[in-house]
Amino acid sequence: MNRRQIAINGGALAVGATAAAYLGLKGIGAMDDYTRTVAEPRATLQRAPEARDFVRYATLAANSHNTQPWRFRIREKQIEISPDSSRRLPVVDADDHHMFASLGCAATNLELAAAARGQAGELTFNAANGGSIQFAYGATAEERSALFAAIPKRQSTRADYDGRPISHADLQTLVAAGTRSGVDLVMVTDRQMMDRIRELVVAGNSAQMSDPVFMRELKQWLRFNARDALQSGDGLFSALSGNATLPAWIGRPMFDYFVSAKGENEKYARQIAASAGIAVFVGQKEDPEHWVLAGRACQRFALQATALGLKHAFINQPVEVTLLRPELAALVGLPGRRPDIVMRFGYGPELPFSARRPVEAVIAT
Repeated sequence: MNRRQIAINGGALAVGATAAAYLGLKGIGAMDDYTRTVAEPRATLQRAPEARDFVRYATLAANSHNTQPWRFRIREKQIEISPDSSRRLPVVDADDHHMFASLGCAATNLELAAAARGQAGELTFNAANGGSIQFAYGATAEERSALFAAIPKRQSTRADYDGRPISHADLQTLVAAGTRSGVDLVMVTDRQMMDRIRELVVAGNSAQMSDPVFMRELKQWLRFNARDALQSGDGLFSALSGNATLPAWIGRPMFDYFVSAKGENEKYARQIAASAGIAVFVGQKEDPEHWVLAGRACQRFALQATALGLKHAFINQPVEVTLLRPELAALVGLPGRRPDIVMRFGYGPELPFSARRPVEAVIAT
């Protein structure tokens, strides 16, 4: 869910791009090919879809580091979503909180897609064997919605927004979409409170970037060019943050040399200042079932934002750094609780979409 915004700064990219051109380097892939390929999972849902088509739409959900940590099992009129432990993030997500929230995001897409094609059903959490989500569905009337239409258009846009405020009516629409039983949604548009959240984001980012184990894990999921992003079908592609593409052998050492906590903190501060607001999702209990519920609320919020022409991005550092959670909880008026997800939103540009693995790769036999 927290698609990390760490990116190579402009000067470093300019040096690397010049070096790449000078050396005549090839094999990093073309953005046209990348754009065409990542559009395939976002194709219109068939009129008479199979279960695998619903799974395809489910995989377009938000997830941490774009690890896509899910497995789908298809049975007669039932789809099970379970964690893929091979894709967990043991450093930034030691207790698998983000992983279960990601399952909740995928479950929301699954539910909306099935309902839109006359196969509405019910989602239930099964705590057995580590936890999974069951979706049982059957023939019903079609239930199309703006949220369903937004599924292939939603993206976590890690860019500067334009600072425009959002109307009261649209804010209320967002609140309605993101409100679910078992989860509290706190909307923050007051600038002083946004500044205090910004301070927590910066503190969390500084702590994470000073941790070599965290940085090692993060770099495992970075993709510096279109070819690598398409080959893996996952990870954080540099172009998704508006940066240039480079051969990995140039991008990785440049990342180590040029990226600093100071530069990243300045970027976070600027981007939060240019956002219209911040949404904080807090489950009423601290367990996998409520982490799933937080993911479901977050995904509905993100889809509604997309339907309204808004962008969003995750700023989860105050959630990921354990020592900062109590301060964030107290700040949003829920002391003693564990915050689950922090998201900024506003009007911003559209960037390239992230890659997704083929449906075959996420369906368990």
